[in-house]
Amino acid sequence: MKRKLYLVRHGESEWNKLQRIQGHKNIPLSEMGRYQASKLAERLKSEEIDLIYSSDLKRAFETAKIVGDELGIEVTPLEAFREIRMGVWEGLSIEELIKSYPEEHLKWMNEPHNFCLEGAETLLDLQKRSIKAVNEIFEANPNKNIMIVSHSATIKAIILGILNMDLSYYSKMSLSNVSLSVIEFRDYNNVLKLLNDTCHLRED
Repeated sequence: MKRKLYLVRHGESEWNKLQRIQGHKNIPLSEMGRYQASKLAERLKSEEIDLIYSSDLKRAFETAKIVGDELGIEVTPLEAFREIRMGVWEGLSIEELIKSYPEEHLKWMNEPHNFCLEGAETLLDLQKRSIKAVNEIFEANPNKNIMIVSHSATIKAIILGILNMDLSYYSKMSLSNVSLSVIEFRDYNNVLKLLNDTCHLRED
């Protein structure tokens, strides 16, 4: 059996609606976010998921809990899967950020792998802590299919790390709220089977 890693971005949060930078701020899901998580839970009932881990921030843990309750799996929250810490940007709207930090914003948009800001993590910092946790989980749970509910930057850093791709590719990826990405671990390589899939949100 090929092991799979299911990577889920949390549902819409209250600050996603307001377009505010969240980082480590502990923002809950919006009503829409809870609905999105319920649709994902329905979809995942047909998958063979053994264990669920989550960022310990509310928006991710709430998403994971809704899925876990549907699948009958308890969720383990871990700080290692938090979003990237964004320092003085946290709480700012996109408009405020562009106005107050125009050069830094351009760097983040164009060269996020070279981005450095007061009080913030680098992408490499983020990747090191999240990949370390992923490796520890798989070492402790061989031959298990694992789901991790986390955040956009964290999931992208994990994907690039597992696929041995340079962090400079970070800006080439986009992840929607409550999107599903799947990595399959094969004998000779790791394969990205699904990226940013949101078919569970389509209305019948």
